[in-house]
Amino acid sequence: MSAPARDPRGVPVGTRSAEALRHAEQGLWRMVSFFGDPLPDLEAAAQADPHWMLPPVMQAGFLLSLTEAPLRAQAQPLLERALARREGAPPREQAHLDAVRLGWQGDWAGACARWDEILLEHPRDLLALLWAHLFDFHRGDAWQLRQRVARVLPQWDAADPLYPYVLGMRAFGLEESHHHAEAEAVGRRALEGGTPVTWAVHAVAHVMEMQGRVDEGAAWLAWHQPQWVDNGLAVHLWWHLGLFRLERLDTEGALRLYDTRCSGETVQIAFQRLDATALLWRLQLLGVDGGDRWTALAQGWDRSPEAAGWSAFNDLHVMLALAGSGDVDAAARWLDQVEQRTAAQALPQERQLAAATGLALLRGLLAYARGEDEAAWRLLYPLRPALQRLGGSHAQRDVVDQTLLAAAARGGLTSGGRALVHERQLAKPVTPLTRHWAGRLGVRLD
Repeated sequence: MSAPARDPRGVPVGTRSAEALRHAEQGLWRMVSFFGDPLPDLEAAAQADPHWMLPPVMQAGFLLSLTEAPLRAQAQPLLERALARREGAPPREQAHLDAVRLGWQGDWAGACARWDEILLEHPRDLLALLWAHLFDFHRGDAWQLRQRVARVLPQWDAADPLYPYVLGMRAFGLEESHHHAEAEAVGRRALEGGTPVTWAVHAVAHVMEMQGRVDEGAAWLAWHQPQWVDNGLAVHLWWHLGLFRLERLDTEGALRLYDTRCSGETVQIAFQRLDATALLWRLQLLGVDGGDRWTALAQGWDRSPEAAGWSAFNDLHVMLALAGSGDVDAAARWLDQVEQRTAAQALPQERQLAAATGLALLRGLLAYARGEDEAAWRLLYPLRPALQRLGGSHAQRDVVDQTLLAAAARGGLTSGGRALVHERQLAKPVTPLTRHWAGRLGVRLD
């Protein structure tokens, strides 16, 4: 029997078509680099070898990684196509199919466990590493974000052209685990060779955000901005620049950035809509009237029954958009819809915990939207240690603390607000934003 064909990293593949493998590799590069749409490349791979099971699995997994309910529906026929090609497929590729099917069913932790099994046997399987990394992020599992890459990194060749992308994942996992110095060093190393690793640019920006290095962070993003033109992370990186502007209390600059970089045709998917919503919400907390922007933003969110309850992190941002628009009745209906959908779904325990945390968060945000500041505080404050269950990053989840500060200032809850200001004071250098909240709450900063 002849030896199996292998990809450029030595991982066995289920095709002997060089053309099919070339297209699949291009699709994989697009996924890990965030440049362009991988679906046409993967369809070309499927056409070049109609018997190869992996391309439709890759298409389905990519769609699921975007955590949007309509895309989950699009993934179903792709999984059915892959199942029809399963017989005779290599064990590794069958394991990928099993993992993506678990993800489709909502068992994100189970999918990650299956990808981990693949990585134990094939540590240079970039597809397994990437998908597990993304779903670690969606699950808020900072430990796995850090350790999963650590388990395979020594077995990668630093000369591999995709190695910088692995370093980018390592950098982000370190940052989310509060290993800031090492995260920055690894992120900078990923960029040394000139490869445009936007995930590494993003990881270092997170470090600077967490450390309050506002001017340095803005300069970092400006320096690397030519690398992320037309990149899928562009809106997110502009959002990071918006955070740096908000820390300086440059609300005019942040609103201008929203209008030019985080709205309209530039916002196409939920991941981008999250950023737009969070930026406009933070501006509103600082007294900036978003006006008609809120209406357009709220209309862009999918509020179908299928979307409700699929991603607690998305549910949160839908609530922010509706609350920001002033449509409290629609916000209340969204809460009811998520409650009903969550009760009807048979989700694994991890997702049930995330859903329960998410529902409590929605109730607190609805109370804030109604002007019920004490109720909002009572509902939101106890959730803070559990917010990682929702997924996302520390920087993204900080929107809850910002909302608590606003509720404390508006509702005269000075003791609670003072405690949050003191947390910020010790977490990073005092910025104009921290001084703003301290002033609103009558807190003296020594």
